Amino acid sequence: VQLQAFGGGLAQVGGSLRLSCAASGRSLSSYSMGWFRQAPGKEREFVAAIRRSGGRTFHADSVKGRFTASRDNAKNTVYLQMNSLKPEDTAVYYCAAGLIMSSVVTATGYDYWGQGTQVTVSS
Repeated sequence: VQLQAFGGGLAQVGGSLRLSCAASGRSLSSYSMGWFRQAPGKEREFVAAIRRSGGRTFHADSVKGRFTASRDNAKNTVYLQMNSLKPEDTAVYYCAAGLIMSSVVTATGYDYWGQGTQVTVSS
C-alpha cells in the first residue's frame, strides 16, 4: 500500500484545514487508518484513527471536538478535518494503515506510512 497525505499548509489560529490520505496499490477498506503528527523536537504522537470495521473513530484528547477522522472507501481515501486550529497543532502530519491491530493509538501497530504533510498554524 502506498499512502500519500496532502492538504497541509498555512492556517490562521481558529481556521480549518482538511487533510487527505489517498492510497494506491490496495483497497483501504481492509485497513484501520491512523493520523499522527510530529512537531520539531518532539516525538510522533497519535492524533486520530478510524477502524476498518464499523468505522469507529478515536481522537486524542488534545484534538477531541476539533478534529474529525473519516473515510471514504469508495475513493480509497481517509480524511482529517481540522477545525479551530491552534499554534500547538503545528507539525508534520502522517497517515498510516494497519491491517491487524489491537490498538490504533500506537504507531508501532501500523504497517504502512505516508510521507507526511506540513501544517503550520500562525497566531
